Amino acid sequence: MVSYVKQYVVISFGILLGAVGLNLFLIPNRIAAGGLSGLATILYHVAGWPVGIVMLIVNIPLLCYGLYLFGRGYTVRTIYGAVLYSVLVDFTAPYLPVMTEDILLASLYGGVLAGIGAGIVFRYRCNTAGTAMIAAILNHKWGISVGQALFLADGIVVFLAGIVFDSAELALYAALSIFVTSKVVDIIQEGGLASKAFFIVTDRADVLTAEVNRRIVRGVTIIGARGGYSRQPKEVLLCVVTADQITPLKELIHEHAPNAFVIVTDAYEVLGKGFADIR
Repeated sequence: MVSYVKQYVVISFGILLGAVGLNLFLIPNRIAAGGLSGLATILYHVAGWPVGIVMLIVNIPLLCYGLYLFGRGYTVRTIYGAVLYSVLVDFTAPYLPVMTEDILLASLYGGVLAGIGAGIVFRYRCNTAGTAMIAAILNHKWGISVGQALFLADGIVVFLAGIVFDSAELALYAALSIFVTSKVVDIIQEGGLASKAFFIVTDRADVLTAEVNRRIVRGVTIIGARGGYSRQPKEVLLCVVTADQITPLKELIHEHAPNAFVIVTDAYEVLGKGFADIR
């Protein structure tokens, strides 16, 4: 129970950092750094609509569909993250000053705060829905990689911001902020590398493979092997995951194969379905 409460306290802190980063740096300087927050930033400056309320309204149908696709376990934390993020963005806005009017500084520091917050949230198997939920749905339904889906969604928002604000520079600064955020998320998650390769030796290969396919939506390769001492046949699972899937995979292994022997290694470049295209 204590551990469960601690997780939500840490998740809440990460979400608060993201909300503060928006209000201190990004929103007042018209930096629409992708995602629903970027879209809400555009609507705030064009129509005066509160950023948090816009994010919550758009998130409602996404969360309902995510509940249908991924089940209650995945979506409960996501609902918590999405609602709290929306509330904190609007709640903290009146109390926070504009830290700088220098667009470059706002892009960098806003991106750093957003990245730290998102990295903490992802580390505890939570997200704030928005484009993250869109990416998960596209990956589940049509096999589009999470990275490609996020890049597409963020790119559309940045392009739209450039048109609405009539400023190519603001669009470029928004893209810079997105880049900084993504790098900081990687650092918070697992030291800056985009992917990890798991080698899992277990006698519960079929069960673990099915759970990884269902809950993490990631492929697994089963490699035939033989114990050096026992000479008995074994199976080794090879699974390469992205930054936000590292902790969920560890939890699945602990839940379904607690006696497994696991090797986790850096994957400096991953090519193929779900990752970068093979050129």
